[in-house]
Amino acid sequence: MKIGFDAKRLFNNFTGLGNYSRFVVSALANRFPEHEYWLYTPRLRDHPETRVYQNPKFVIRKPEAILAKRFSFVWRSYALGNVAAKDGVTIFHGLSNELPITKPRSLKTVVTVHDLIFKRFPEYYKAVDAQIYTWKLKNACASADVVIAISQQTASDLQEFLDVPASKIKVVYQGCHPNFKILATNEQKLYVQKKYNLPQQFLLCVGTLERRKNALTLVKALAGLKDSLPLVLVGKATEYTKEIRNFVETNNLQHRVFMHHDVSFADLPTVYQLAQVFIYPSLFEGFGIPIIEAIVSGVPVITSTGSCFAEAGGSGVIYVNPTSEDALAAQIELLSSSTDMRSRMISISQEYVRQFEPAVIAQNMMQVYQAIG
Repeated sequence: MKIGFDAKRLFNNFTGLGNYSRFVVSALANRFPEHEYWLYTPRLRDHPETRVYQNPKFVIRKPEAILAKRFSFVWRSYALGNVAAKDGVTIFHGLSNELPITKPRSLKTVVTVHDLIFKRFPEYYKAVDAQIYTWKLKNACASADVVIAISQQTASDLQEFLDVPASKIKVVYQGCHPNFKILATNEQKLYVQKKYNLPQQFLLCVGTLERRKNALTLVKALAGLKDSLPLVLVGKATEYTKEIRNFVETNNLQHRVFMHHDVSFADLPTVYQLAQVFIYPSLFEGFGIPIIEAIVSGVPVITSTGSCFAEAGGSGVIYVNPTSEDALAAQIELLSSSTDMRSRMISISQEYVRQFEPAVIAQNMMQVYQAIG
């Protein structure tokens, strides 16, 4: 089978959507090397995470004509389907909510939908952006032979907001980067601890510091605990970060709350492994991959009730109302004080997340392809 992918984000995005794209393609190529994998991208960006794809196992296709290179959006939206069909691609997979707008009927297509947060929480988006996202996603879901949702929550949202038939949707979970399973050496831990000036013991929260991720409520919960471990927030800064910083300064928490906006992906697994407890108080996610990253890293997790969080964490995770500072504080205090409880949670959780390992995800994805190819 010759499988084509919209690889724009695989080669050019080094956070969520790019990580997902690389995870899926690598998992498939490792589990099913007998198939061909064609990667279509408007441009290549040299990066340690993408160099592995520049080998004979993969065919990389970029626009060739001068106009196509200059107007890569047009190439990706209107020409890519025909290019893939002419290449003999059996199935084309849009890995990030999009498919080419035009394509021949003979080309079977699959689209992965990560979330519909722009529909559920439109207040977090510019109106024009939400309209564009909606239009692109409606087009992709209408033209796709199969719509892959990364969680049952996303599958439900597709039916609720876009009226996508349940029969067209398949849930295939995602996993985290294999690096999170590699135990850091003591030397690596010391290096990372010094590099980022991390406390000896700390609570950890990872994710863009935006309102939906709800880090300010976590900081307020911490303020009510006089003897808690310090909190390390790792994630890209936004306007919302100013609110967190103002609260920290107003309440003299500078020695208890530390924000890092520049932790490299290479160092992130070690940061997880240095933490005592991982807390993810997000209000809503499509899946919540940091929960899996923490569990794989051997860290117990406190996260939110509702949304997709129980799908990612299973029964070995503590779930709490993310809008309640008191509830968060109580669970932080409980888990921080009990080594036995932390150990039990890690054991249960690590058994649960085996379903997110690359070979399992690849098998589930290949079953989708084979059903339509």
